Amino acid sequence: MTHYNKLSEVSYNPKITAWRFRVKIHRVYPFYSYVTTSSGPFYTYVLADEDGSRMEMTDYGNHDRLRGLENQEGKWVEIFLVEVHRSYPGFQATNSRFKLTARSNTQVRIIDPLNNRLFMDFKNIHAIPHMDHKERNYPIDTMEVVFNTEAHFDDPERPRMVFYIRDNIDSQIKCLATGRQAYAFRDGLENKLTAMRGGQVIVALNMWRVWKVWNLFGPPYLWLETEGGISDLRFNPYLSEVEDFRQSLLNSDTYVQKYGVEGLL
Repeated sequence: MTHYNKLSEVSYNPKITAWRFRVKIHRVYPFYSYVTTSSGPFYTYVLADEDGSRMEMTDYGNHDRLRGLENQEGKWVEIFLVEVHRSYPGFQATNSRFKLTARSNTQVRIIDPLNNRLFMDFKNIHAIPHMDHKERNYPIDTMEVVFNTEAHFDDPERPRMVFYIRDNIDSQIKCLATGRQAYAFRDGLENKLTAMRGGQVIVALNMWRVWKVWNLFGPPYLWLETEGGISDLRFNPYLSEVEDFRQSLLNSDTYVQKYGVEGLL
């Protein structure tokens, strides 16, 4: 029987390349490198195993064995023969101390799903102000009600969508979607409001960056922002956590009690 490694078992040893993983491709995002001869784009894959551990895998070359893998987000795969490197300091897509790098002989095979988890670890927004600087080096997931949106699309090179989210205990935070995510938020919210005919919309933010800037004259400025191609958003995704949150709103929020909240899709 084939033995598979857990992402939490990974250690740094340049002599070991025979790692074998069964993981879900949680996120895929492109990037361009200035230290390689090829122009790219290259791809970074955020992988998650059965236990929920996450780790990045980077492909710096257009290897035939990995061709088309960037289109398989959400699929479960087997991965063989990858290198392990230490993570760089600074903002990272996962909190792992290591990251994987695909090689010319790396093998990937799509497999049947091991489970149907989306691997979103929701953080309450009232806890965000208490995150330390190390925790802010990694993106977070959160899920709240949308209100007070501001569209800024005058400059086509820098589209921005500002919006605020709140929970059911009066905590709220500013959010900033940029680039293609600004259009995704605007169009998704418009479509949802059109279909709802009233009520509140729940948005799930996946892998957003927390920014905190100290203010000499008051509390620090705090907001969530998209980070390149890592971040994603979904309106009322089909998750048990979303349904639980919707029920808590119905039980405690006077506005929602009067006007309702959109159910799961």
